[in-house]
Amino acid sequence: VQLQASGGGSVQAGDSLRLSCAASRLAFSNYNMGWFRQAPGKEREFVAAISWNGGSTRYADSVKGRFTISRDNTKNTMYLQMNKLKPEDTAVYSCAAPPVKTSWDSLHRFDEYLYWGQGTQVTVSS
Repeated sequence: VQLQASGGGSVQAGDSLRLSCAASRLAFSNYNMGWFRQAPGKEREFVAAISWNGGSTRYADSVKGRFTISRDNTKNTMYLQMNKLKPEDTAVYSCAAPPVKTSWDSLHRFDEYLYWGQGTQVTVSS
């Protein structure tokens, strides 16, 4: 299984970025998926999750209303559209997949996830 995150970069506060997570060797359309982030010196933090068919989403309170998670199962790819970025959004963003039968209510927990991508750096300056 390979999850390849991309799309990070250095932007100014208020700008937008779109992250992508391309999955391979994974029955992508069977899996709920999630985005997490980790800033230097901080614990890994849940950002957003999306159900296997894209019909349900959930977000951390810190990004609700600014970030949008989506997926295209025909392309085995998940996205994170990040708008109105803030300096506190600076982190390495990683995509992940939990085991297929993981409870939706548990998807905010990083220890529920089985497969992880390598992460992409997002830096937001004020």
